[in-house]
Amino acid sequence: MTKRITVEGSHGKAVRLPKGERLAVVNTLGGQVVDFWSLVEPGAEVLSMHHTRAAIKHLVPTAGDQLWSNLRRPILLVTEDTSPGVHDTLIAACDAARYREYGVTGPHRTCCDNYREAIAELGLARDEVPAPFNLFMNIPWDADGRLEWGTSPARAGDAFIVEALVDQVIVVSSCPMDLNPISGGEPRAIDLAVGA
Repeated sequence: MTKRITVEGSHGKAVRLPKGERLAVVNTLGGQVVDFWSLVEPGAEVLSMHHTRAAIKHLVPTAGDQLWSNLRRPILLVTEDTSPGVHDTLIAACDAARYREYGVTGPHRTCCDNYREAIAELGLARDEVPAPFNLFMNIPWDADGRLEWGTSPARAGDAFIVEALVDQVIVVSSCPMDLNPISGGEPRAIDLAVGA
């Protein structure tokens, strides 16, 4: 992969990913949750976690799985995952309302804001923030279906790598959440590597 982009902790980035090219999301320092989206232009086709779960028949995609859009077609192929394979497809992106639930009264960066800022840099604007694929996020569930908020087990240098099956825009957010344990309370930088 020829292009490397650093995304600072608590910030986001959008990149165009042509069909056939690969993108690696690198957990540079370890322990960082990354919200991940894909948009197919033009129109409203987006990466969809509930359509992906229905297609692959399990909760967490692994290497060899395809990631599906809301139009029920595969748009990404997971080619490699060097992390422990702990990711989440259930939890919504953090937003201002979520931080108010934690008692935050002033400004706080959010994954929803990061998404909007990142696509705006490419001249795109979409009102609704789709449900993300939460890379490296540890949300264990028990036999009764109760969810927990665990710390990410991702190690420094772990990478989640996808190949584009169609032209698309990939959006990532180095999650700003510092009020629960998902990223160890300290948002960190991540890196993207893009290329054939």
